[in-house]
Amino acid sequence: MDTPRLLRTSGTVLAVAGLLLSACTTGGTSHSAAATSAAQSLKALPTDIPQDLRPYYEQKISWQSCKDMPGMQCGTMKAPLDYKHPSGGTDLTLAVARKKAAGPGKRIGSLLVNPGGPGGSAIDYLQYAAFGYPSAVTARYDMAAMDPRGVARSEPIVCLPDKQMDTFAATDVTPDNQAEIDKLVAEDKAFAKGCQQRSGKLLEHVTTVDAARDMDIFRSLLGDAKLNYVGKSYGTFIGATYAGLFPKRVGHLVLDGAMDPAASALESSRAQAGGFEVAFDAFAKDCVGRRDCPLGTKSTADAGRHLDALLRSLDAKPLPTGSSRKLTEALGASGVISAMYDQSMWPTLRTGLAKASKGDGSVLLRLSDAYYERDNKGHFSNLMYANAAVNCTDLPPALTSPEAADRAVSTFREASPHFGDNLAWSSLICAYWPVRPIGHPQRIEARGAAPILVVGTTRDPATPYGWAKALAEQLDSGVLLTYNGDGHTAYARGNDCIDTAVNTYLLKGTPPAHGKTC
Repeated sequence: MDTPRLLRTSGTVLAVAGLLLSACTTGGTSHSAAATSAAQSLKALPTDIPQDLRPYYEQKISWQSCKDMPGMQCGTMKAPLDYKHPSGGTDLTLAVARKKAAGPGKRIGSLLVNPGGPGGSAIDYLQYAAFGYPSAVTARYDMAAMDPRGVARSEPIVCLPDKQMDTFAATDVTPDNQAEIDKLVAEDKAFAKGCQQRSGKLLEHVTTVDAARDMDIFRSLLGDAKLNYVGKSYGTFIGATYAGLFPKRVGHLVLDGAMDPAASALESSRAQAGGFEVAFDAFAKDCVGRRDCPLGTKSTADAGRHLDALLRSLDAKPLPTGSSRKLTEALGASGVISAMYDQSMWPTLRTGLAKASKGDGSVLLRLSDAYYERDNKGHFSNLMYANAAVNCTDLPPALTSPEAADRAVSTFREASPHFGDNLAWSSLICAYWPVRPIGHPQRIEARGAAPILVVGTTRDPATPYGWAKALAEQLDSGVLLTYNGDGHTAYARGNDCIDTAVNTYLLKGTPPAHGKTC
């Protein structure tokens, strides 16, 4: 999963690709098979709805035309703060939205979507999916979404004032001495304390299991006997968790850019580092073939050396950006990483690197701001806050002290020579989280579920392809579909082979042959 210093995604392009923030994730290969087999399995919940939860399943959503989303309907639903002790006095109000099936053809039901994060707004993503998914699908499904608890319109977690968040995002995450380590730790602690002060009630109740249970209520209120769902990036973890908890209620589940639920936070973070390295190599290979490549034209290795030199120079002397903010090493690295999510951002990255080489950090800063969902008025969405809250509650921390981070750097460098130090130290934040982790790594088998389609991209920067293979293997009815290509996630992003396979599954219930490659 991800943690807050390097996030999953943001901005229109990143939202379309799917969200999976880095900092407590990994890339490249999944954790060892031994670790996977040793992990416990998620147990299904009882089929019958408990008596004390029935009022939530029996509520009615009052649908109204959305004020800021033409053609869509919006509403709210109630969910218990604590599923173990539901109480009307502490209920959460969750935002939901839908766009009715456009026709022609017989309506199949509702298709829920989630772009990932944790912390990505499903309703924001719905505005793309409802009009940007293949028309064959939107014609026959009501496209629907629920912002997960703690996210965007659903009781959003808040941690820091915007100015303080600017400081947090710019803080050096490749410390060279004790003073820089102390500064990093102080910022991580301030972030965690801010979340406790401003959103303490929610922090124990934003696990992925909570989100999956909320989604089951929403499914029921939409009138669907089974869940049809497209989850991207971290959204695959929500979907897989749903399948594990409610295997008999699985309809058509597409898990695109899959995460491995059996991986620990440390394994995930180190793997994601490798994923960004693979993506950078692809970018560098493309770049050096161009006469104007700002990283040179000799080789990918030489391009990597140019990038390292740029980041070192930012560490020594941040660049002006034409604003009151300067481009620090941390902001420069997050700008580069943000462009790894989608090939369409590579031209912008080349421009940003070229300008940075001439002393102008403005374009890389804009890429970093997109990553953090910071608008041009200096306001941050709650993406990073929800991201940290979910990750730090779902799993024990990847690293528990600065000493542990320092020891881990070498293995992160092996996975990612260019981003390893950054991602190792970024994995430290959950060590200071005010709430003890509730979850733990576990296999998800979902025995008895209908076929579940798992989609993996071979050079995905944020969710390594190995994770898709691991999840498809764990799921009792998992079917693996591979996209041999670049970028984060694959469905509804321009590949006819992938879209045809997924559309056939969503419309007819027929998955492709296991192991099919596009």
